Amino acid sequence: MNAPSRLDMTPRLEDFPYRLGDNVRFGDLDPNQHVNNAVYATYFETGRVTLMKSPQYGLTPPGLAWIMVRLDMHFRAELRWPNTIELGLGVVKLGRTSVTFEQVVFSEGKCIASATSVGVMLDEVTRRPAPLTAEIIAKLKPWHKRGIEVVPPAA
Repeated sequence: MNAPSRLDMTPRLEDFPYRLGDNVRFGDLDPNQHVNNAVYATYFETGRVTLMKSPQYGLTPPGLAWIMVRLDMHFRAELRWPNTIELGLGVVKLGRTSVTFEQVVFSEGKCIASATSVGVMLDEVTRRPAPLTAEIIAKLKPWHKRGIEVVPPAA
Protein backbone atom coordinates (compact mmCIF):
# COMPACT_ATOMS: atom_id res chain seq x y z
CA MET A 1 0.00 0.00 0.00
CA ASN A 2 1.26 3.47 -0.82
CA ALA A 3 1.81 5.96 1.98
CA PRO A 4 -0.39 9.04 1.85
CA SER A 5 1.19 11.94 0.00
CA ARG A 6 2.66 14.62 2.18
CA LEU A 7 0.67 17.84 2.26
CA ASP A 8 2.47 20.84 0.79
CA MET A 9 3.50 22.89 3.82
CA THR A 10 4.92 25.80 1.81
CA PRO A 11 3.47 29.02 3.28
CA ARG A 12 1.20 31.16 1.13
CA LEU A 13 1.62 34.91 1.40
CA GLU A 14 -2.13 35.50 1.26
CA ASP A 15 -2.50 33.71 4.64
CA PHE A 16 -0.54 36.47 6.39
CA PRO A 17 -2.68 39.55 7.06
CA TYR A 18 0.14 41.94 7.95
CA ARG A 19 2.46 42.67 5.03
CA LEU A 20 5.35 45.01 4.52
CA GLY A 21 7.64 45.56 1.53
CA ASP A 22 11.40 45.99 1.88
CA ASN A 23 14.59 45.90 -0.18
CA VAL A 24 17.48 43.48 -0.15
CA ARG A 25 20.55 45.58 0.61
CA PHE A 26 24.02 44.99 -0.80
CA GLY A 27 25.25 44.79 2.81
CA ASP A 28 22.89 41.83 3.43
CA LEU A 29 25.08 39.58 1.27
CA ASP A 30 27.67 37.06 2.41
CA PRO A 31 30.81 35.97 0.48
CA ASN A 32 28.62 33.58 -1.57
CA GLN A 33 26.70 36.62 -2.87
CA HIS A 34 23.38 35.59 -1.36
CA VAL A 35 21.62 37.01 1.70
CA ASN A 36 23.40 35.85 4.84
CA ASN A 37 21.34 33.62 7.13
CA ALA A 38 21.73 36.03 10.06
CA VAL A 39 20.07 38.84 8.07
CA TYR A 40 16.76 36.96 8.04
CA ALA A 41 16.42 37.59 11.78
CA THR A 42 16.50 41.31 10.93
CA TYR A 43 13.89 40.89 8.19
CA PHE A 44 11.59 39.09 10.65
CA GLU A 45 12.28 41.73 13.30
CA THR A 46 11.33 44.49 10.85
CA GLY A 47 7.95 42.85 10.27
CA ARG A 48 7.20 42.34 13.97
CA VAL A 49 8.43 45.68 15.24
CA THR A 50 6.72 47.68 12.49
CA LEU A 51 3.38 46.15 13.45
CA MET A 52 3.79 46.06 17.22
CA LYS A 53 5.28 49.56 17.68
CA SER A 54 3.19 51.46 15.12
CA PRO A 55 0.98 53.93 17.04
CA GLN A 56 -1.86 53.41 14.56
CA TYR A 57 -2.39 49.83 15.77
CA GLY A 58 -2.10 50.54 19.51
CA LEU A 59 -0.35 47.28 20.36
CA THR A 60 2.25 48.79 22.71
CA PRO A 61 0.50 50.79 25.45
CA PRO A 62 2.53 53.30 27.51
CA GLY A 63 4.70 51.61 30.13
CA LEU A 64 4.80 48.32 28.24
CA ALA A 65 7.20 46.89 25.68
CA TRP A 66 7.58 43.75 23.59
CA ILE A 67 10.61 41.49 23.77
CA MET A 68 11.32 38.52 21.56
CA VAL A 69 12.00 35.32 23.47
CA ARG A 70 12.10 32.81 20.62
CA LEU A 71 12.85 32.76 16.89
CA ASP A 72 12.81 29.54 14.88
CA MET A 73 13.76 30.10 11.22
CA HIS A 74 13.39 27.85 8.19
CA PHE A 75 15.50 28.75 5.15
CA ARG A 76 13.78 27.68 1.92
CA ALA A 77 15.63 29.30 -1.00
CA GLU A 78 18.49 31.63 -1.85
CA LEU A 79 17.89 35.35 -2.05
CA ARG A 80 20.19 37.64 -4.00
CA TRP A 81 20.76 41.36 -4.51
CA PRO A 82 19.34 43.47 -6.08
CA ASN A 83 15.86 42.38 -5.12
CA THR A 84 12.75 43.30 -3.21
CA ILE A 85 11.01 41.28 -0.54
CA GLU A 86 7.57 41.13 0.99
CA LEU A 87 7.33 40.32 4.68
CA GLY A 88 4.22 38.63 6.02
CA LEU A 89 3.11 38.11 9.61
CA GLY A 90 0.18 36.41 11.29
CA VAL A 91 -0.76 35.75 14.91
CA VAL A 92 -1.16 32.01 15.55
CA LYS A 93 -1.32 31.77 19.37
CA LEU A 94 -2.02 33.95 22.37
CA GLY A 95 -0.60 33.16 25.79
CA ARG A 96 -1.14 34.89 29.11
CA THR A 97 1.78 37.28 28.46
CA SER A 98 2.88 36.23 24.97
CA VAL A 99 2.00 36.26 21.29
CA THR A 100 3.22 33.64 18.83
CA PHE A 101 3.63 34.75 15.21
CA GLU A 102 4.27 32.92 12.00
CA GLN A 103 6.30 35.04 9.61
CA VAL A 104 7.49 34.77 6.02
CA VAL A 105 9.85 36.42 3.57
CA PHE A 106 8.70 36.26 -0.06
CA SER A 107 10.45 37.41 -3.21
CA GLU A 108 9.17 37.16 -6.77
CA GLY A 109 6.19 35.11 -5.55
CA LYS A 110 8.35 32.50 -3.80
CA CYS A 111 8.69 31.80 -0.08
CA ILE A 112 12.35 32.35 0.71
CA ALA A 113 12.20 31.87 4.50
CA SER A 114 9.66 31.32 7.25
CA ALA A 115 9.78 31.62 11.01
CA THR A 116 7.87 31.17 14.20
CA SER A 117 8.54 33.86 16.78
CA VAL A 118 7.30 34.50 20.29
CA GLY A 119 7.04 37.96 21.81
CA VAL A 120 6.37 38.64 25.47
CA MET A 121 4.77 41.81 26.79
CA LEU A 122 7.05 43.40 29.37
CA ASP A 123 6.32 45.94 32.10
CA GLU A 124 9.02 48.58 31.55
CA VAL A 125 9.27 49.44 35.28
CA THR A 126 9.37 45.96 36.84
CA ARG A 127 11.02 44.32 33.78
CA ARG A 128 8.64 41.37 34.34
CA PRO A 129 6.16 39.83 31.88
CA ALA A 130 2.81 41.61 31.86
CA PRO A 131 -0.54 39.94 31.06
CA LEU A 132 -2.09 40.73 27.69
CA THR A 133 -5.08 42.99 28.22
CA ALA A 134 -8.49 42.40 26.63
CA GLU A 135 -7.85 45.54 24.56
CA ILE A 136 -4.56 44.21 23.16
CA ILE A 137 -6.11 40.80 22.45
CA ALA A 138 -8.91 42.56 20.53
CA LYS A 139 -6.41 44.73 18.61
CA LEU A 140 -4.44 41.61 17.58
CA LYS A 141 -7.53 39.97 16.06
CA PRO A 142 -7.17 41.55 12.57
CA TRP A 143 -3.68 40.05 12.41
CA HIS A 144 -4.69 36.42 13.05
CA LYS A 145 -3.23 34.17 10.38
CA ARG A 146 -5.80 33.05 7.83
CA GLY A 147 -7.05 29.52 8.47
CA ILE A 148 -5.90 29.45 12.10
CA GLU A 149 -8.23 29.64 15.09
CA VAL A 150 -6.50 31.81 17.67
CA VAL A 151 -8.06 31.31 21.08
CA PRO A 152 -7.59 33.98 23.78
CA PRO A 153 -5.90 32.67 26.93
CA ALA A 154 -8.13 31.48 29.78
CA ALA A 155 -8.67 34.18 32.36
